[in-house]
Amino acid sequence: MEVLDLRTFRDLQYVRNTEALMKGLDSRLRVASEGHKALNARSFQDLKEKMRELLPLLPVLEQYKADSRLIVHLKDEVRNLSGILLAIQEEMGAYDYEELQQRVLLLEARLHACLQKLGCGKLTGVSNPITIRASGSRFGSWMTDTMTPSTDSRVWYMDGYYKGRRVLEFRSLSDFVSGQNFVQPLLPHPWAGTGHVVFNGSLYYNKFQSNVAVRYHFRSRSVLVQRSLAGAGYNNTFPYSWGGFSDIDFMVDENGLWAVYTTNQNAGNIVVSRVDPHTLEVLRSWDTGYPKRSAGESFMICGILYVTNSHLAGAKIYFAYHTNTSSYEYTDIPFHNQYSHISMLDYNPRERVLYTWNNGHQVIY
Repeated sequence: MEVLDLRTFRDLQYVRNTEALMKGLDSRLRVASEGHKALNARSFQDLKEKMRELLPLLPVLEQYKADSRLIVHLKDEVRNLSGILLAIQEEMGAYDYEELQQRVLLLEARLHACLQKLGCGKLTGVSNPITIRASGSRFGSWMTDTMTPSTDSRVWYMDGYYKGRRVLEFRSLSDFVSGQNFVQPLLPHPWAGTGHVVFNGSLYYNKFQSNVAVRYHFRSRSVLVQRSLAGAGYNNTFPYSWGGFSDIDFMVDENGLWAVYTTNQNAGNIVVSRVDPHTLEVLRSWDTGYPKRSAGESFMICGILYVTNSHLAGAKIYFAYHTNTSSYEYTDIPFHNQYSHISMLDYNPRERVLYTWNNGHQVIY
């Protein structure tokens, strides 16, 4: 349309410039037709010259004819497009937006339930690591919402392992990679360790210098509930092998929210508990028999707790505890520890990905 408009303006200017010439020629032709005997050779030659000056007007007029056809074609295109848009509008109008969204979420939930039935089983291998970003200190945690289904694409980033209160909340993974578009919620209570998890818009974490579990809701910027995990060690009493106040580790799998910790009663062995995400009440606990100080990190998949034998280079997924049968087995699953110091390891059931914080690098498997 811009080209057509430019060309029309240019040609119109040319027609206007030849308007006086055409009027003069018209007057001369009238005189010639009324008294052609008076038309001598010189006058005839003059008329021929005037006609020659008008010859360039012919392609201009031809172009106008072509442009006129183009305009008609464009009008038809716009009319057709308007009809298509009207049909789409009528079709979309048959559904309420909220109804459409609910139908999509319901379908996604049914699909996830199907995948859960088909996909839950024993872990047999872990892919090579993919480094998403290099930032922060040696210790920390980062995560996305583990709720399934969910359209939430935010990323949360918590640098450090104790006394921290500031969380960086990025709008999307691409914003996290670029370090842009984030807000900084300030938690009312400082955290301990790196075993935090986000589930259905809430952050679950261990309150510093206590065995208290805290549920902090990001949207309302408030603590919804906090509850003590009875007997759970804290303040580096029963951490993972790397230390860092990692006594209490929250995690989510296909079955819901879990807490991994240790008590004196269990002689320092890992306890895994199902936790109600609304009340933080412990629903059931299992004593795995595996000493927590000998574990590098751990994560849950399909009700099975997997434990690494180290947080350093050469680590393997060495132990698995099955909560559905209250039994365990020793495994030998290679785990490439690219940056040699893992201080956070969590499974995300929505994405079926392992998130790690590895020596100042944010990595997925």
